[in-house]
Amino acid sequence: MIKTACGLDCYDACSIVVEEGEKFKIKGDSSHPAGNGALCSHLNKHIFDMPRIEKPTIDGREVEFQEAMDAVCEAFKAESSLLWRGSGNFGVMQEVTNLFMEKLGGSLTRGSLCDGAGDAGISLGRGVNRTLPLEQVAKADTIVVWGRNLTVTNAHMMPFIEGKKLVVIDPVCTAIAKKADLHLQIQPRTDYYVAIMLARFIFMEDSEDVVWMEEFASEYEDFYDYTREHRIKAILAYIGVTLGDMGEMLEYLRDQKVVFLVGNGVQKYSIGSYTLHAIDSLAATLGLFGKEGCGVHYLSNSKLGFDNPFAVKCDTVPKAATPFSEFETVLVQGGNPAASMPDSNRVEKELEGVKNLIYFGLYENETSKMAKIVIPAKNFFEKEDVRLSYGHQYIEKMNQVLDSDIGISEYDFTKILFDTFGFDGLKSEKEYIAFWLEQCEKEGEQYCSPVYQAFPYAKGFGADEEDEFEFIEEYDDDFVNTKRFRKHRKESKNKPKDETYWLLSPKSGKSLNTQFIRSNKVQLHPQSGYSEGEKVKVVSPYGEHAFIVKLNEDVRVDCIVITSNTIGVNMLTPAILSEEGENACYQEVKVRLEKMI
Repeated sequence: MIKTACGLDCYDACSIVVEEGEKFKIKGDSSHPAGNGALCSHLNKHIFDMPRIEKPTIDGREVEFQEAMDAVCEAFKAESSLLWRGSGNFGVMQEVTNLFMEKLGGSLTRGSLCDGAGDAGISLGRGVNRTLPLEQVAKADTIVVWGRNLTVTNAHMMPFIEGKKLVVIDPVCTAIAKKADLHLQIQPRTDYYVAIMLARFIFMEDSEDVVWMEEFASEYEDFYDYTREHRIKAILAYIGVTLGDMGEMLEYLRDQKVVFLVGNGVQKYSIGSYTLHAIDSLAATLGLFGKEGCGVHYLSNSKLGFDNPFAVKCDTVPKAATPFSEFETVLVQGGNPAASMPDSNRVEKELEGVKNLIYFGLYENETSKMAKIVIPAKNFFEKEDVRLSYGHQYIEKMNQVLDSDIGISEYDFTKILFDTFGFDGLKSEKEYIAFWLEQCEKEGEQYCSPVYQAFPYAKGFGADEEDEFEFIEEYDDDFVNTKRFRKHRKESKNKPKDETYWLLSPKSGKSLNTQFIRSNKVQLHPQSGYSEGEKVKVVSPYGEHAFIVKLNEDVRVDCIVITSNTIGVNMLTPAILSEEGENACYQEVKVRLEKMI
């Protein structure tokens, strides 16, 4: 029996047991603290069923590996080069290619397609983004699942929330929402207002934790004043909830041990950072930090506390709005920007302007089809690595459990480049892996984050735990004069009917972003006037694409759902960045529908 870990982009970061024998067989590690012995379909099926890229190519012609790598090395002699990395594999050794780009004087990306806005919002309030241990989730009285579809993105969390009072805040009546004691099916992009309104009601009824705030968040009176500037009736109407809904919600928060499980859905907007900051401010009002069974669980900073050997000093460009055509050579590693980045029309034009587009990955996709040079990679079963987690504190050594003639690892790819260019300083792969693991804490045989805390923020906030929590507030006049947050002083009357729909693009249970099973569906409420199986055109200011209708009464009537694995979804999304965190704003768009003949 050999143990390894899943490298796929997921909260769960499952530990895997490989049974030795003639046939390769895997199962979940039931002894792992964050697992329950089960593995998802991505691991049990898709990763083995999906056809791999087996041979390197140049201009679509299969070549020997040496010829392909010679072409890669020649391409990197260009005056300008960029490395654009996806998140197909979360092993730390993926970043070893940074070292070559630094030596070369090339560029990297900054920001995120995923969680950067939320992380920035958490940092605004807490200073650093620490992991809330799953053990604390298990001790809560009330679980609030906020913009997070657990059964799809975080299935191994389910045992930790069993038997709890369950509240779900989501524009879609997800599978987890159907199990909830209360579901607030709010309008998209209103999560900030929900948090502010709940905080205001808590202050109004004197349910705030004054003792905790006096010690750890003494500026709370300024936050109280800020909440009072928001008019209740108009804002509740805008959110799409009633005063009774909010009263019922408060019943689950008042005098309870509460954990908020917050997902990426709340921060896929230009204001995403402020939404997380507002949710954290609500949690601080209730005194939920540093206590048993309490806290806010988001995607944590998995590298917090580590000395990262792959942290380099390079020029950078925004990941969510990369100007590819400014570079002669672009290496796309483990990603599919032609389909996964916002505003695919712009991205495709940019990629077409790259002289030397190199794709280094596992599967054929939109980007590999555009590439001049294609280099097949090894999957995480075929190499050594270390897996950190943004969902819990546990860290896994990823052992090689398969031999394969297909592809090359990121380390070996980097070593060839170092050797060809005569660069020095690259250590052995074993040294790097040992360096990561030596920094970990250990609980028995289990590796843990070096900054693991059973009760995060119990001593205080900031990197040194000496700061107070900082509430969200009006930072300056510009903060309220822009379109960030309207005060909604009164309800709008005689307002013309809005014929547009909010576009929601959550993850699918059959894929990881654009990996594995792709869809062609748009989900609409039956009241939309369209029929099951009908072909419709979805149009946004950024582009258009045709989809097949799937009727779903779980979707709000003012929304459509096109999952992130759907072909063409990012023809509709904007290439803009969040105000903090330089994150992609996939849901900062409203679309219209057109019937197709």
